[in-house]
This record gives sequence, structure tokens and C-alpha cells, in this order.
Amino acid sequence: MLTRLHHWLLLAALVAPAPSPATATDAVTGQPRIIDGDTIKVAGERIRLHGIDAPESKQTCEWPSKTIPCGRLATLALMDLTAGAVVTCKTHEKDRYGRWVAVCYDPDGFDLGRNMVHTGWALAYRQYSTDYVGTEDKAREAERGMWKVEFVPPWEWRRGKRLASETPPGGCRIKGNISLQGERIYHVPGGLYYDKTKIDPRRGDRWFCSEDAAG
Repeated sequence: MLTRLHHWLLLAALVAPAPSPATATDAVTGQPRIIDGDTIKVAGERIRLHGIDAPESKQTCEWPSKTIPCGRLATLALMDLTAGAVVTCKTHEKDRYGRWVAVCYDPDGFDLGRNMVHTGWALAYRQYSTDYVGTEDKAREAERGMWKVEFVPPWEWRRGKRLASETPPGGCRIKGNISLQGERIYHVPGGLYYDKTKIDPRRGDRWFCSEDAAG
């Protein structure tokens, strides 16, 4: 026979709320793991920094004499901002990829997103917020980060826009380049070093339409 206490415990178990993940306006705190220049993971939650857009991981920019991996540099910039720190992220909503959109602060109260825009390694994402437009204007005037080089805005890069040096002419997608040792090498799409290889015509690099022509 169930006692009154047993009845109470059973009822409590049935109505007790289950633990739930962060909800809008919650604060998530923890040491971040950096995914890329505008995405981090904190306390098991994947978070997209509010109001900014950083270059994609594979995106490159053009310096006058060379191609630089601005996507990787943006990731390193965010790593540097958060090195050894515990951050607090105030969540707003989830994006279409299921990530929380949040403003994140380091222990000194610095807004990580604003700092990324300030250093020139992210842009104000005006489609969704104008919070950091003034910060971006100052970064552009000071030529910080990406503002020193030629680049495609990340949102345009995701839609397929590329710098001239990244665009194969006439659909010819085989990359022929000259190594530091003077060796002529070609790379086909999907090859191990294809994405890492950049075509610089000034060094004698070329695009080819077939392996026979490249060989």
C-alpha cells in the first residue's frame, strides 16, 4: 500500500521539470572553444556572436604581393581575445542553424563581437544589426585587419563571389603552380592541396582546362 509520502514523491517526480538548455535572455558562462571568427562553443552551447560577420575559414584576402588566409587569421584573432578567459554570453535567439545568437563579454566587460570589428577581423553584419557600424567605420579609417587588403565581404563570399585571383577563367578549374623549388605542379578539384593552392599569375601560375594541358 502506498503511504501519503509515497503518493507525494510520485506526484513530484511526474511534475518536476526536466533540465533544459539555454533560452532567450539566458546567460551562458564558461571557457569558450573557438570555432571560427564569429562562432564559439560555451558550456555545450554553440553560439554565433551577435551583429558581426567574420571571413569564412577557407576564405582568403589579397595583399599587394601575396594571398593571405584571412579566415584563419580571424579565428586566431578571436582565440587571442579569449585566451584563458571565462566569457559570459547573453543569448537573444537561435539562428537557422540552431546556434544561439548572443552578445559575449570577457571578465573585463569587453564585448567580443565589438572587439572583432574594432580589430578589423569581422564586419558589422548590417543585415541583422547596426550595433557595430560606427566601430567598423573607425576600423576602416585606421586600415586595421582586413581593411589593409582586398577582400570579399563574408556574406557575398558564401553566395559564391570571389576575388579575381580565386576565379577560374572560362570554367577551367585545374590549378597549375610553380613550387618554391621551381617545380611545375598541377592540382585538380578535390585534390589534397587544391583548396590551399592559390593562383598568382605574377609567379607564372596558371589555370588549365584539362590534365593533358597542365601536364
